[in-house]
Amino acid sequence: MYRWSMASGYVGLALLVITLILGPAKLLSGKRYPRSNDLRRDFGIWSAIIGLIHVVVGIQVHMGNPWLYFFLKDPFPQQLVLRGDLFGFANYTGLVAALILLFLLLLSNDLSMKKLGGKRWKNLQRWSYGIFLFVIAHSIAYQVIEERKMLYLIIFSLLALITVTLQLVGFFKWRSTN
Repeated sequence: MYRWSMASGYVGLALLVITLILGPAKLLSGKRYPRSNDLRRDFGIWSAIIGLIHVVVGIQVHMGNPWLYFFLKDPFPQQLVLRGDLFGFANYTGLVAALILLFLLLLSNDLSMKKLGGKRWKNLQRWSYGIFLFVIAHSIAYQVIEERKMLYLIIFSLLALITVTLQLVGFFKWRSTN
């Protein structure tokens, strides 16, 4: 289960990175993506599916009881106490990312774009930047908790650095043309 969790986490992150860098890469080539692009949407959909698989698999790795990812054991069964440790933080950020992923996955279709209108749909799809921030926070916390091998740190750092760099360069290029 640990290997499946790692594999789905890193594949989901890689697909999210591709989703987020397609726009800036196109902009840097002198072209702009339309509001919706099938290639970018497909990468986003697969990122969401793999990310949600990661949640299902990952919640089975550390403990037998999924509630313990979010709540501390308490002598009073009627009272749930939120985790305030790094493990809790890692899981709360992962949960928020998963909920946003699910929301965006439900919007990633032509019908939603038609019903919401292109501009509103695109504004909602920009929550993918929020997912990235929550995934980064989740990943950093787990890097610390599990004292991961250097290879994982290098891969994670490169993916995050490439994404942030291309997003910033793309943003400033877009801003200078508008």
